[in-house]
Amino acid sequence: MVGRRQAGMALLLVTLLWGGTFVWMKQALNAAQSFTQTYNASSVVGIMVGFRFLLAAFILLTISSTARQSLSSKHDWTGSIWLGIAMLLGYGIQMVGLESISPSVSAFLTSLYVVFTALLSVKITEKKMNRVFILGVLSATFGAGFIDGPPQLVWGWGEVLTVISALFFAIHIILTDIATKRLNPIAVSQISFIIVGIGALGFGLISAGEISILQLILHDGVLLPLLLLSLFGTLICLLVLNFFQKHFHPTHAAIIYAFEPVWATIYGIQVGLVDVSGWLWVGGLAILIGNILVELEAKNNKRDAAI
Repeated sequence: MVGRRQAGMALLLVTLLWGGTFVWMKQALNAAQSFTQTYNASSVVGIMVGFRFLLAAFILLTISSTARQSLSSKHDWTGSIWLGIAMLLGYGIQMVGLESISPSVSAFLTSLYVVFTALLSVKITEKKMNRVFILGVLSATFGAGFIDGPPQLVWGWGEVLTVISALFFAIHIILTDIATKRLNPIAVSQISFIIVGIGALGFGLISAGEISILQLILHDGVLLPLLLLSLFGTLICLLVLNFFQKHFHPTHAAIIYAFEPVWATIYGIQVGLVDVSGWLWVGGLAILIGNILVELEAKNNKRDAAI
């Protein structure tokens, strides 16, 4: 039986791999600069995300009979479809918003998914958070949002879209908690991959107009980062997430996921995509404090329940 500590380490591993997706996506987009200059960047990203998820779906189909059986299971589709739609809307709206705002502002506003997850959990369970839990949520949100320093925030359409995308990421975390407690995590993953893959690819093709998917994917320097994104950032990460997130309260899981920008910044510094800044230590420490506070609160609640 998987314990809470093992589940926590598994989710931390997810954030470690997700941090690498920042570098891989940046490398793929830099290599495809001729395409992003000809077409709008969000359409190119949409095609890349679609390829990433559909390849993950194909790989999972070839190695898992459960994944193949899920395709014809009405029960699995009914329980997983909204999960996939929430993820698709989160990615899609974030892509569109990123066209008109800086990455640091996007990271800051996206970090609001921690707060949204907490608020949605309170709404669903009708159980209020105490001060320690609230402090943990705010600390992790601050850390994730300020990992690259204070964002230059000016409210516009891009900022509004990014906040909406953060809401859908929070909904995805809540729905993951619900779906993976009722359904096989492999089936949930398979259906989610298909929905996001088809939706993102369709968005990219419609917004780009005439574009050769094969030429984009096989363009020099694009394929390898996309393969890494598909295998590690999608297939492995989301499978692990769907297996282990259910061991935590959704808000606690969201706070663990806040470590992702820390790893992304560290990787970015190593490859020269991000400048070294003291804010990395400030943000990372704030996220760590947030996790410690929520974990201590969870242990106190468990002890009180035992008494």
